[in-house]
Amino acid sequence: MIRIKYLYLYVQSSKMDTKLTLKLNQDVIDQAKSFAKGKNTSLSKLIENYLSLLVEQKDISDVTPLVKSLSGIVSLPENFDQRSAYQKHLVDKYQR
Repeated sequence: MIRIKYLYLYVQSSKMDTKLTLKLNQDVIDQAKSFAKGKNTSLSKLIENYLSLLVEQKDISDVTPLVKSLSGIVSLPENFDQRSAYQKHLVDKYQR
């Protein structure tokens, strides 16, 4: 049986406090509260920080024209081993 409970959060910002109601599974709420307690923070602050990270992230799909123009310039064999090539580069660089 899935237990659903409403979680009331008070999100504090420099501008104002806003009440947010979320409908979440009770087990998720309990685990999140435990996690927040382990991090010595409130559940409200934890969720506020998480949401802030989500909305601040840049869309990595926006590629600049320069990067688009450089894309595909180098063609490597299918069996090219990047790791060993980089190791060889480092050996060559630091053996001088």
